[in-house]
Amino acid sequence: MNVKTVLILLVLALATIFALVCVLLTRGRTPSTCQHQPPEQEDTDDGQSLVFADLTPEEMVQVVRYLQGSLGVQLVDASRAKPSDNCIASVDVQVPAKAEVLRFLDGGGARPPREALAVLYFGNQPDPNVTEYVVGPLPKPAYHRDVTVQKYGGKVPYHRRPVTSKEYMDINTLIQGELKKAPRFFAACCESDGTDLAILTTAPRGFKSGDRVTWFVLFHSMAGTGYYLSPVGLEVLVEHGDLHVSRWRLRQVFYNGQYFASTGDLEDEFVANLLEVVRIEKPQAEAVLGSMRPRRPPGSPGPLQYEPQGPRYTVRDNRVTFQGWSIAFGMNPNSGPRLFDIRYRGERIVYELSLQEALALYGSNCPGGMSTRYLDGSFGIGRFAYELVRGLDCPYTATYVDRHYLVESETPKTNQNSLCIFEHDAALPLRRHFSDLQSLYYGGLQKNVLVIRAISTLINYDYIWDFMFHGSGAVEVRVHATGYISSSFLHGRGTDYGNRVGPHTLGTMHLHHIHYKVDLDVDGQLNSVETQDMGYKLVKDPWSMQNTIERLYLRRERLEREDKAAFPLNAPMPRYLSFASRKPNKWGHSRSYRIQITSFAGEHLPTSSPMERSISWGRYQLAVTRRKEEEPTSTSIYNQNDPWTPTVAFADFIDNETITNEDLVAWISVGFLHVPHAEDVPNTVTVGNGIGFFLRPYNYFDEDPSVDSPDSVYFSGEQDAGVCGTNPLACLPPTATCAPHLPPFHYGGFLNL
Repeated sequence: MNVKTVLILLVLALATIFALVCVLLTRGRTPSTCQHQPPEQEDTDDGQSLVFADLTPEEMVQVVRYLQGSLGVQLVDASRAKPSDNCIASVDVQVPAKAEVLRFLDGGGARPPREALAVLYFGNQPDPNVTEYVVGPLPKPAYHRDVTVQKYGGKVPYHRRPVTSKEYMDINTLIQGELKKAPRFFAACCESDGTDLAILTTAPRGFKSGDRVTWFVLFHSMAGTGYYLSPVGLEVLVEHGDLHVSRWRLRQVFYNGQYFASTGDLEDEFVANLLEVVRIEKPQAEAVLGSMRPRRPPGSPGPLQYEPQGPRYTVRDNRVTFQGWSIAFGMNPNSGPRLFDIRYRGERIVYELSLQEALALYGSNCPGGMSTRYLDGSFGIGRFAYELVRGLDCPYTATYVDRHYLVESETPKTNQNSLCIFEHDAALPLRRHFSDLQSLYYGGLQKNVLVIRAISTLINYDYIWDFMFHGSGAVEVRVHATGYISSSFLHGRGTDYGNRVGPHTLGTMHLHHIHYKVDLDVDGQLNSVETQDMGYKLVKDPWSMQNTIERLYLRRERLEREDKAAFPLNAPMPRYLSFASRKPNKWGHSRSYRIQITSFAGEHLPTSSPMERSISWGRYQLAVTRRKEEEPTSTSIYNQNDPWTPTVAFADFIDNETITNEDLVAWISVGFLHVPHAEDVPNTVTVGNGIGFFLRPYNYFDEDPSVDSPDSVYFSGEQDAGVCGTNPLACLPPTATCAPHLPPFHYGGFLNL
């Protein structure tokens, strides 16, 4: 063999080795099915949705600096302000008027100036009051205007302001000092000196306008578990309305069914052996009622939801798009989640969809429980929407978004990862049919929905707020209640007000009522309200006149005025109620969206109650009113501490105006009665405790819009359903090899506490 032949063989060998290496490298690469596929929907927003965007931390700082230098009064940081000080209570975005926004979004008008709404407590004035200022333009403020009188018809009295964290701290100091006056009683009843007990506020605070007198309930506290299930039987009434903390005082004491003028009197009764004491042992960590610590070691992991080729939705700034949907999202620090400019296939369906209020109204034979009517907006539904736990609160691979707020501080705070967005496989067909007659085929579409979620922890309860967007063009709004029940000390006829759930614990009955604002714009701003329901009519049988038949027919009605469109809670209402456009679909019917409510609400507070007007939105499961800029919300954060003279009374919105071809708003109440039971320990479960409503297209389209979904499946009896080109489901086995690259688990939800 000569040298030339050897060289040729070597070259061929090297070429073969190179080819084999290329094959092996190609085989080792991630299949193309695993590559991220960006969503097909084109994003043409160009930042327009930022007109609704929450304030950035930088904008909040600029507003604070401007107010500090422009009001001519000394401002104390709210985190340490006394009632006799002036302070900035909160700063939030001021959403422009709807007409301005629509000129900008739809008419090519100028972008409205960006402004903030600042709430200030003026305690260091001859006439202490709460004042609201609109500050702008951002990011460099140059003006402010007082809008308090414009919004509320007068000044907001100082006693209506929400209680600050600093005020609660001062109240706690007062109570701790008073508890030290009964050392022998506490040693006997609670194995405590009183200083290690947890203190829970109630609300409202008194019986008439101007009162600021609050019952506080005492509980055994144990680190790592909720104290809400361990009442010790003691409750104290504190008067804290004076501007000077030194003048606050404890007015009354309640223990085990008896009332005392002071903790000193309680101690005297105990020493004189005139008091029946129920001895409650201090709970032990391993046996405390309500502990959520796992009782078993972890098992194998459950199903994991992920997107093989990446998310099919897009989040940009405050806007999410998904398969024809476009939604601007945000968070009000008081009232919670708010959505704007909800569009499907480019058409606006809803201008505003926002949570308004969450009411929890309790019953008990203890003073704290029987007087409690929490209006959670005054505490901060959005402010207390903390970081979500990846993989449990939301799918592990969901998109997590930070929310910023400025409340009771001059420095913005961030609840990181406190809103999540994800596509959810509901494990249910959106629609399907199996044909076994005439021809053989199967057609269907899986039910995938886009979900926007936040979870608020309001003292003991956790509310899960969901906004879901379906491929059929429907919007679903849902809330679940979980967390700890609140409880009273079990004494006397306590079970008239709930169930016993522990040795000395009464799970107190209560109502959850939630209120939403839905500003529907169905094929334009001008809509009417149409209802449809069923009836039977006894008629002679057309083909057999000697017989009769109960013929089912459709009753249609257009509601002309607000009074006709205000449906009392728990009263019958038409099964179909729609916001209808003047324009017809292909088949001659008004393009409409139907409101469908799912609720199990308890009874509303009697209208004879002196505080009922403050929650008069709860009178109605649905009320439709003409939209007005001066009626932006159904309630106010000031209603909690003065429900007897409410700053905003929703009942006044319903004044029998015409609602035909007008810009209309649907105000929707949902709720349920909760009688706590043994299975509410440690926590109330979400099963069966979900309520909400749907906005469903009703003749809005010419057919179900989901027919255009790329996820549709169809195959006939003559086709091989196992072929990927015939049936997309057959493509899943190779796609399922695309294991997700999960980010490391991290949680920082305790950082802002």
